[in-house]
Amino acid sequence: MYSPKKGRITIVDDDNEMRSMLEDYFNAQNFEVYAFSSAIEALDKIRPIEPPDIVISDIRMPKMDGLEFTTKIREKFPDASCILITAFGSIETAIDAIKKGAFDYLTKPFKLASLEVVVERALRFQKLKHENKMLRTAQKSQQGLEGILGKSPVMQEIFDIINRVAPSQTNLLINGENGTGKELVARAIHQLSERARGPFVSINCRAMPESLLETEIFGYAKGAFQGAYQAKKGLLLEAQGGTLFIDSIGDLDANLQGKLLKALQDKQIKPIGDTEFHNIDVRIIASTHKDLRQAIRNNHFREDLYYKLAVVPVNIPPLRYRTDDIPILADHFIEKYCTINHLAPKKLTPEALNKLVHANWEGNVRELENTIERAVILARSNKIEENEIQLQENGDTEKFFGKVIESYPTIEDLEKRYIQFILNKTGGRKEKAAQMLGINRRTLYRKEREYGFVEDNRSDSEKEKDTQEEN
Repeated sequence: MYSPKKGRITIVDDDNEMRSMLEDYFNAQNFEVYAFSSAIEALDKIRPIEPPDIVISDIRMPKMDGLEFTTKIREKFPDASCILITAFGSIETAIDAIKKGAFDYLTKPFKLASLEVVVERALRFQKLKHENKMLRTAQKSQQGLEGILGKSPVMQEIFDIINRVAPSQTNLLINGENGTGKELVARAIHQLSERARGPFVSINCRAMPESLLETEIFGYAKGAFQGAYQAKKGLLLEAQGGTLFIDSIGDLDANLQGKLLKALQDKQIKPIGDTEFHNIDVRIIASTHKDLRQAIRNNHFREDLYYKLAVVPVNIPPLRYRTDDIPILADHFIEKYCTINHLAPKKLTPEALNKLVHANWEGNVRELENTIERAVILARSNKIEENEIQLQENGDTEKFFGKVIESYPTIEDLEKRYIQFILNKTGGRKEKAAQMLGINRRTLYRKEREYGFVEDNRSDSEKEKDTQEEN
């Protein structure tokens, strides 16, 4: 009955008797064995399509010794385990052998059974390395790439698009709702491109006044206007050789849209107040949460700029269309915020996870992350229960606030109610409550005393001292 071979062994020894004995022994142990009288012959005849699992080599051989052979064989076959044998053993030789990449080292005379034990150990080690490699590969393909998590079919399509467009030089437009991770996708494309060694520079058009956007993107010369005491390099030059990510490009005004289009067409810019043009070598990745086609129809966005950017549009799906990814994302954020807050590891109960999966997530991944951070802080044990998952209210914003202020409370009363609410939610734990409220603990203690949550037994001098320290 046929029995599969345990592995492929290459034996290299200029001693004919030793070589023949090892060959016979390992053939009898059901290994596939190849034997050579010199290292040079072995390097010449070992076939790449039949790489060795184990290489057993003498150290002292003419023309090329075992140490040099080990270096060369591992360059050609990095997964091979090399076992060196010699009659001239020493600590120095052993250390040198390990440095050269040897798996182990034996001194003659040795028992064949002892050598077999080393061979079996090397094979187990190889198997473990292979399984770990396969696990990492499977995990990466399941959960994403370059910091983007997801195993859903729609995200697998996104990963495929990223891998295909990244090596190109074309400009890209990423479409997606707020909180879907458009900048993460842009960074992944940059990291997988030939421009990865260059800078990744980003700007958010919604987060900056229109009056400053032009100077940020294009820069200006010294003395270009009052207050321009020194030249400023614009982001198009900052990103030279790399990628400029323009977030919320739909909020760019018409004048800047025209200037950006010209820069992309001419591959050069002239900073404000400058007399010279500067060549640019930049890949533009833009993103938007708006319907730019509708904006074009409304004359709010230039059609020619749209087509210059949207050579390959990348559409990021909202979280409600990729619910298969919620468990992976939730686990990632739990681990992240447990680590940040120096907390013991926590897990979601099945009921809590079910609540997350069936939520609406209008804020997408960003909202999920905020929800998980809050749950991690508020959880009373290492299990996050369903009632500790606090989802944002859905529905009309005015109705929501109408319920809150229907009695027309003062700002002070609202603050008092909210602090009491957070203290109740945290079970009176001051550190967590202060963290949720965004204040330090000393301020929280003062608020508690002011609102009568606790009795104030301090003297006047103590009150004054606490106020000074708080400020």
